[in-house]
Amino acid sequence: MPATYRDIKTDILGKITRGEWKPGSLIPGELDLAETYGSARATVNRAMRELADEGIIERKRKSGSRVRLTPLRQARFDIPVVRHEIEEQGRSYRYALIRSEVIAAPDWLRARLALAPGDRVRHLVCLHFGDGTPWQHEDRWINLTLLPQAESADFSASGPTEWLMSQIPFSSVEISIAATAADEVLAQHLDCAPGDPLLMTERSTRWNDQTVTYVRLVHRPGHRMTTRY
Repeated sequence: MPATYRDIKTDILGKITRGEWKPGSLIPGELDLAETYGSARATVNRAMRELADEGIIERKRKSGSRVRLTPLRQARFDIPVVRHEIEEQGRSYRYALIRSEVIAAPDWLRARLALAPGDRVRHLVCLHFGDGTPWQHEDRWINLTLLPQAESADFSASGPTEWLMSQIPFSSVEISIAATAADEVLAQHLDCAPGDPLLMTERSTRWNDQTVTYVRLVHRPGHRMTTRY
C-alpha cells in the first residue's frame, strides 16, 4: 500500500530528529522519495510542503531541499537565550557545566512528561554567569526517545538551549513562574544565603505531542523578567 503524505512527513521528520539527516544536509529529490515510499510525486510534494511551512526544511528551486540549519520556532513564543540576555546588557558571558548524566527517567519526570517506563533522559545541571557573577541556574532534562543524538552531544562548552534550538522546533510550550527559596545547593551556586527569595521558571516544550525537554531555571537574586510582544 502506498504511503500517505502523513506517513512520509512522519518518516522524514523522524530521520531529522534522530540525526540521520543532519542540519544543512541535502534531502533526496521528490522523484527519489516517491520511489522510496511507493507513492505519487504529488503525495511527496504535499509532505515536503508542510515540512517547509513548519520550518523544518528549506526548499529552493534548482538546488533542492535541505534540513534547516536552525529550525524555525513558532511565532507565538520565542525561547529566550540567557547568553543573549546577558550580552545585551553589555556583560561578559560565561557558562559552566556542573553535572551531566544519562539515566532512566525518574517516576516524577515520567508522570510530568508522559514518558514510558524505561525511557531515558539526558540530565544536565548548568550555571550561567554575567561578568563573573552567577546569573542563572539551569536544571534540564532531555527526552532521548525523541532526540537520541542528545546522548552524545557535548555540552561542556555551551549550554543546551541553543543546541536544542538548532535540532528541533516546538509545537507547544508550557511555562510556570513562581517564587522559591534558596536551598543549600542553590545558595552555593547563586552566591546567596539559604532562604533568600529567588525567581524560578519551569518550562517544557513539545513537538508533535511528545515532550522534547523540561527545564527548571532559577534566577539570581533581584532578577527582573520583561516580555515584549
